[in-house]
Amino acid sequence: MYPVVKRALDVILALICLIALSPVFVAIAVAIVLDSGLPVLFRQKRIGVNRTTFRILKFRTMYVDTPRDTPTHQLENPDQYITRIGRFLRRTSLDELPQILNILVGDMSFVGPRPALWNQDDLVAEREKYGANQVRPGLTGWAQINGRDELPIDVKARLDGEYVRRMGFWMDVKCMLGTVTKAVTGDGVVEGGTGAFENTSGRPPKAGDRSFHA
Repeated sequence: MYPVVKRALDVILALICLIALSPVFVAIAVAIVLDSGLPVLFRQKRIGVNRTTFRILKFRTMYVDTPRDTPTHQLENPDQYITRIGRFLRRTSLDELPQILNILVGDMSFVGPRPALWNQDDLVAEREKYGANQVRPGLTGWAQINGRDELPIDVKARLDGEYVRRMGFWMDVKCMLGTVTKAVTGDGVVEGGTGAFENTSGRPPKAGDRSFHA
């Protein structure tokens, strides 16, 4: 029963957010254009419910001539590709706001496992063990308030599975309130989190969402 209620709440909340945040959307779009031109949005292939694919939306935070489909950590001096406004958007997670449109059309939910990159086969496989691929991916989730980009893939998958087991209204409220704190503090954000790829620092692979040009 809750999945039906959850979807209805997603649609209602998405419409409210789009109306209430429309000035913020406009301000960010203008800032991006003034800083680095068009386009304003960036689209990327992600894994959705039942391992289907969709195009996630983000505000563009890197220059248009950044090599595409290249892990950020594999770029030489990746900071040079991030725009001035892009650094702020990433630090505050405001670059994720266009995903409200993904929620409205049914690709995503406000709360759920963060959608894996199209080639994060190891993360998808780990999530399969816990049934975490069978729910809509989220704008935020249980893993995001318990480590975010800092989490190894196996830990993130277990947390995603825990969310699926405990999924309910109050669990979603807890995730959303925790996300506000994370966004304000920037806690757990690792620029260029490597996801399925080994990074150059020798640390274990992360399951972050910022592995690619985004």
